[in-house]
Amino acid sequence: MPASTSDGGRDIVLVGGGHSHIIVLREIGLRALAGARLTLISSAARTPYSGMLPGYVAGHYDFDQVHVDLPRLASFAAARFIADEVTAIDRAARLVQCRSGRTLPWDLLSIDVGSTPRVDLAASAAAHVVPVKPIGSFNQRWLALVERARRIAAIAGAAPPSLTIAVVGGGAAGVELLLAIQYRLQHEFARLRADPARLRCHLLTRDDDILPTHAPRVRQRFRRVLAARDVQLHLRTSVDAAGAGWLEWPSAPGRQHLAADEVVWATGAVGADWLQASGLAVDAHGFLLVGDTLQTLADPRIFAAGDCATMVEHRREKAGVFAVRMGRPLAENLRQAAAGGALTAYRPQRRWLALISTGDRYGVASRGSLFTAGRWVWHWKDWIDRRFMRLFSHLPQKSA
Repeated sequence: MPASTSDGGRDIVLVGGGHSHIIVLREIGLRALAGARLTLISSAARTPYSGMLPGYVAGHYDFDQVHVDLPRLASFAAARFIADEVTAIDRAARLVQCRSGRTLPWDLLSIDVGSTPRVDLAASAAAHVVPVKPIGSFNQRWLALVERARRIAAIAGAAPPSLTIAVVGGGAAGVELLLAIQYRLQHEFARLRADPARLRCHLLTRDDDILPTHAPRVRQRFRRVLAARDVQLHLRTSVDAAGAGWLEWPSAPGRQHLAADEVVWATGAVGADWLQASGLAVDAHGFLLVGDTLQTLADPRIFAAGDCATMVEHRREKAGVFAVRMGRPLAENLRQAAAGGALTAYRPQRRWLALISTGDRYGVASRGSLFTAGRWVWHWKDWIDRRFMRLFSHLPQKSA
């Protein structure tokens, strides 16, 4: 049995402020966790909602609208908030080790640290690209790129400079992000009365087509959108080298070279290095393997959810919808585990609704073979996203 804290309770430590954990905190805030002390460790005090990130990039939302205030949410759940980053787990001593050098004890541990893009480049080359995650780092580079675009747009003359953006990754994240970037930066050019054609965009993917996990009609619609927006699409392209202002990849009969002012990396994700070094069971991409109760296979005292977890019996695409849906069963199982009760199995749906925007308040919806598109889809998605975020911005008042 887990060791007890000094006051007779148990220490439950949440590592990471991902989508599942914000649901856990809200659930525990609504119904207190008896006999346990709850701690949240996150390197960021504001955690982004991934579903609204493209809308933020496109300029439809501001920073506060797409971020959850973690210290406030932790306070609602009567949890300690610690601004730090976990770098290792000592399972024998039941400690988490943080980047600051701090260690914290745990009796039950839950991990929801998301994922990072798989950058298949040498370290020296990787320094020249911008991974989409962690989103906090991406946001800094994004704001700098907006300012750079404004400076370039303000330059007039007979041969004014252009701005070239390349996004590597043809999944939903890459396609949606590229269209959002293009929409926002073209508006910056137009606002300064510069020719939006001076902005050039490229999308590169190693796959045979974009959006490989989506239905054919979805892929077809987005190919048409990319063509209409003059986005240069590079299929079957495995970028293997990068430098300051360029990308390269093998292509018969020789290598291809692309000059790009900014390179955003949005390829398939992998788990954090420290998870792979934890001694816990992981899949081929470094994600923690969990059972139906969201307990890790190697240690039932450790839970995992969100993108950093792979359910061995229900493998699904890494999508925010699953991270959100894991939140309530995770909260209940942590509650039951702390009390010594029976845990409940969670089974994710086999088919789910995918809502992908095109940057300009237009959306495409699909579920299996079902498909629809239009501006109303974007407004529907906007309503869903705003309703979700109100769960954390409008917290219920607690009675004294």
